[in-house]
Amino acid sequence: MDQYFSKEGLEKLKSELEERINVLRPEIATRIKEAKELGDLSENAEYDAAKDAQAANEGRIEEVKDILENAVIITSTNGSGVVSVGSSVKVESKNGIQTFVIVGAAESDPSAGFISNESPLGSAFLGRKKEDKIEVKTPKGVVEYKILEVK
Repeated sequence: MDQYFSKEGLEKLKSELEERINVLRPEIATRIKEAKELGDLSENAEYDAAKDAQAANEGRIEEVKDILENAVIITSTNGSGVVSVGSSVKVESKNGIQTFVIVGAAESDPSAGFISNESPLGSAFLGRKKEDKIEVKTPKGVVEYKILEVK
């Protein structure tokens, strides 16, 4: 399944992968080697902790690789006026005027106004344009939004 990223978000993910492969992996290997040198592995907490860290790191490396294989860079909507992934949407509701940026799930941060294209609110905005009114079911009930601007 495609996962949408801004150029910056994708670079951040690539940097994380490089860090995990080129820095963390060797550090953990060194910890394992040093813990083995302490002797009896059956009661060696340092060894167990290092092996757990290794498993977590390797799992995340595989996860990031999978994400990168399905990554799609968000491109500009070129002023089409239609909400798509990457759009900034200014809306009015009973909660006042708010601005949201539609992003891929991996980059969502609702408290900062970055909402996922897969969320109920984000998916309700997709394909809409200025002046459209939409109703979205939220945990606090149905909220009507009027789109004021699409960038």
